Amino acid sequence: ETEPLTSKNDVSDCSKGEDCKENGLLVRNPKSALRLVEDGNKVHPSQGDKGEAAQISNGYSGVQSSGPCNGEQQLMELEDRETWSKKIDFLLSVIGYAVDLGNVWRFPYICYQNGGGAFLIPYTIMAIFGGIPLFYMELALGQYHRNGCISIWRKICPIFKGIGFAICIIDLYVASYYNTIMAWAFYYLISSFTAELPWTSCTNPWNTGNCTNYFSKDNVSWSLHSTSPAEEFYTRQILQVHRSNGLDDLGGISWQLTLCLLLIFTIVYFSIWKGVKTSGKVVWVTATFPYIILFVLLVRGATLPGAWRGVVYYLKPDWQKLLATEVWVDAAAQIFFSLGPGFGVLLAYASYNKFHNNCYQDALVTSTVNCLTSFVSGFVIFTVLGYMAEMRNEDVSEVAKDTGPSLLFITYAEAIANMPASTFFAIIFFLMLLTLGLDSTFAGLEGVITGVLDEFPHVWSKRRELFVLGLTIVCFLGSLATLTFGGAYVVKLFEEYATGPAVLTVVFLEAVAVSWFYGITQFCNDVKEMLGSAPGWYWRVCWVAISPLFLLFVTCSFLSNPPELRLFDYDYPYWTTVVGYCIGTSSIIFIPIYMVYRLVVTPGTLKERILKSITPETATEIPFGDIRMNAV
Repeated sequence: ETEPLTSKNDVSDCSKGEDCKENGLLVRNPKSALRLVEDGNKVHPSQGDKGEAAQISNGYSGVQSSGPCNGEQQLMELEDRETWSKKIDFLLSVIGYAVDLGNVWRFPYICYQNGGGAFLIPYTIMAIFGGIPLFYMELALGQYHRNGCISIWRKICPIFKGIGFAICIIDLYVASYYNTIMAWAFYYLISSFTAELPWTSCTNPWNTGNCTNYFSKDNVSWSLHSTSPAEEFYTRQILQVHRSNGLDDLGGISWQLTLCLLLIFTIVYFSIWKGVKTSGKVVWVTATFPYIILFVLLVRGATLPGAWRGVVYYLKPDWQKLLATEVWVDAAAQIFFSLGPGFGVLLAYASYNKFHNNCYQDALVTSTVNCLTSFVSGFVIFTVLGYMAEMRNEDVSEVAKDTGPSLLFITYAEAIANMPASTFFAIIFFLMLLTLGLDSTFAGLEGVITGVLDEFPHVWSKRRELFVLGLTIVCFLGSLATLTFGGAYVVKLFEEYATGPAVLTVVFLEAVAVSWFYGITQFCNDVKEMLGSAPGWYWRVCWVAISPLFLLFVTCSFLSNPPELRLFDYDYPYWTTVVGYCIGTSSIIFIPIYMVYRLVVTPGTLKERILKSITPETATEIPFGDIRMNAV
């Protein structure tokens, strides 16, 4: 680690705190050392050393030249890590990851539930002091160290390496339920290719006697037990929840949803199997198409009768709500899960950037686009809800009772079905949902792929296609429980418990490890080496104190007041809460397990073991013209 490849001369002594260079070795004291590998003193390699490859960190390999020196300078031949073809590929991939289904339904619902326009104040504050700093931190870490979520900890703080394994488990949990929601959207998309959408009438085989179509020309009376055609299509044809008694009796597997999910995973596999070179091209469609459709739906919604009622309900401020703690918790949770640090994706994507890429600018641009998309999506949803309220002659609050995916698959689907050119709008709407979900799935799996391939390069680096195939098969098999007739109950359980508190814990420990163990000064110096200027005091304060407190605040609020789950007419029994916490704990348990393992296998006294375990153990390469230096 401390000897250049082309020289076996010893390094001369350097005075403390000074830089020196001798025999091709550049040392920077006191904390970081930069190794400059060159043949400054023209030492010829021995015959046994010729052609011998020396492994260097970050996926690079240095190979000594086997030819004669002839007195000329020898440079290592470096096999560079894969990089994005274009900068825009990276930006679109990050935007596609951050902008997902939650931007379309979760933000509008949380916004009107927590004070309308007044909610934008806590949302903006939490974004500035919590979400965006964490987003920027992960991009900078990934770009500087050029490693996935597991092996990067060797260069930051080895004892926290369990965070990387926890992230991979969380990503697998997300893949096991998130893609099922896309399978629902795909089923809707296939069902939309008809002259009359199947969720517009009560004459279908799956309808019940309670089905009531308020858009029919006949006078209908709406009773307490009445259900709309859209609701029955969603619950009885797509999900078939009536064939399940709950989580203790999920029923059989829906073959229609299984085929839809199989096709989705096939698309995912062929989009990411070759790496960011291929996925970077696919996101040109999956990341841009939703914005075209959102614009079309926004224009269409704004021209509907009663649209203004929905907009007023969406943005009318209720200033009293700002005094409630729950509003600030919801704002913090929304911005955090919207930007998406903690899933290993930002680390993975940024690791394929060029070293001097302006990740600071990228963080600001992509996070701003993400937040604006959430805000505009609210207009897309609530103009249509205002139209629904006008048609039903009800208040918007009565129409907007549905939450979560039901807001899209029941309320919005019903509104589309009763518009002119309903088939066209249904097709483009569900295509939009598919593309929103696909690039988020690309990103989540890439976080796992990059993490594992960087940790085990000798096993998987040349077998990426095979590893990706195995990973998609595992995710598909893990999704089978969500494809049952009671699968919607499983999706809800995983969404609330398997990822939420676990990801919050992971990012809290990540922020603490980087700011307090690796050192905020060292981290800022790393950023300066990439960008030419160090982050200011605002970023330092956020990383050291405000962002960890932000995460601790949200985590404690969740744990002190766990959500009471209810879906349709099913109240989740108490034991499901215990199961949910066990699923969430099953990922973060890797963090303390690895800490104990690390301390046990490290030689020395307890103090020596701790010091070795919190000290970076692997060099990080830094480009320096045509030569690469390793910073320790």
